[in-house]
Amino acid sequence: MILPDFVGNWTGTNGFRPMPADPLSESPATATVTAAASGHLTSIGSRWEHPDDGPQDGLTIAWTADDGSLAGVWSDSWHQKPAPMSLAGGRGADGIIALDGGYGDGWVWRIVFDTTEAETFQMRMDNVVPTGEATAELPAGPYPAMVLQARRG
Repeated sequence: MILPDFVGNWTGTNGFRPMPADPLSESPATATVTAAASGHLTSIGSRWEHPDDGPQDGLTIAWTADDGSLAGVWSDSWHQKPAPMSLAGGRGADGIIALDGGYGDGWVWRIVFDTTEAETFQMRMDNVVPTGEATAELPAGPYPAMVLQARRG
């Protein structure tokens, strides 16, 4: 299981923005972390609100692969539908778990779980702009498109 200390229900806020220069639009959010398949899978469900399109929900399922790396799938009702995106990643020594999924011509969607604070569930979704697509308004590299922070309850 990739988030054993975070199993349970979480309530907080989610910040959303489509582009890096846009401000984060905050809304109420919830997350539920569940162990599944005898602890072999971790399910992370989330609910948040889009400023124009209303209530949204998403699901990430992650596991530890035989080689010790992490793998998963992700889908949500606004960004990634109808088929889930395949993810691959790992754990950093700094308590950061990152799962990446590629799309388009070199673009990456990165889901990051920060496990450094046991009392705060932190899930960030970065859009990683490839060098070949970068502009003055859209620099190469990751920018947070969604930032969910929640407390137990």
